[in-house]
Formats: sequence, structure tokens, C-alpha cells
Amino acid sequence: MGPDARSVAAAWLARSGLRPTRQRLALAALLVGDGRDRHVTAEGLFAAARAAGNAVSLATVYNTLRTFCEAGLLAEITVDGARSYFDTRTGDHPHFYWEDTAELIDAPAEGIEIARLPAPPAGGEVTRVDVVIRLRRR
Repeated sequence: MGPDARSVAAAWLARSGLRPTRQRLALAALLVGDGRDRHVTAEGLFAAARAAGNAVSLATVYNTLRTFCEAGLLAEITVDGARSYFDTRTGDHPHFYWEDTAELIDAPAEGIEIARLPAPPAGGEVTRVDVVIRLRRR
């Protein structure tokens, strides 16, 4: 990981006021260090961290991803009720999910129209709507 990736990661963490610990910096550099948006699973980020020579546990990766979500740096997208992806692009946008490869990618927002939503239960409010379009290869 180059010095540019670390400075991008440090600035990303600073946006939310998170303390730039060694582990947070290492994981943030893998997530946003090259400036590209990505969708990762905890297991995928754990493997990338280990391959980069970072001594980090899978539990630490999960905890750090949750902290990043709580700070507004990542959005969690749940597919199949059990598999979570963490998206560096936090604004509202739809996703394509390839069922055969379990890959989540951004989908174009043009053409998606949500005319109305049901009223939330008493005491609740809608915070976001996740649109995941499942794909299968022909």
C-alpha cells in the first residue's frame, strides 16, 4: 500500500471523525485508497488485508466495517438475508447482483421509478430503500 492510499484513507476516516488506528487505516486504504468505489464482503476484505501483509482477524474486519457503517462511510447491502456487502458509494443507487458469482455491482439509476412506498408502522420512518436486481446468465 503506497503513501497515497494511506493519505486517502486518513482523509476518508477524518471525514467522519474516526480515530485513524493502524487497523482502520489499513482496511480503509484497501477500501478507498485507489479512489474507486467498490462492494466488498467482510471475508473478501479479510483476504485482501492478509494478502497485503496486514495482521488482522476476521472479527476485527467485521467490527471495523460495522464502525465504518455507523460513521456513514459505508452502506451495508444485504443479499439473501445472510450475505452482506459493504459499499463505499453511500448515496442512494440500485445494484445488480449476479447469482452465479455472488458479485454485487452498481446499476444505472435511470429507468428505476418507485412511485410510492407503504406507510411505515406507527413510530417508524423510512431511512432508505435498497434496490437489488438479481441476475442470472442465459
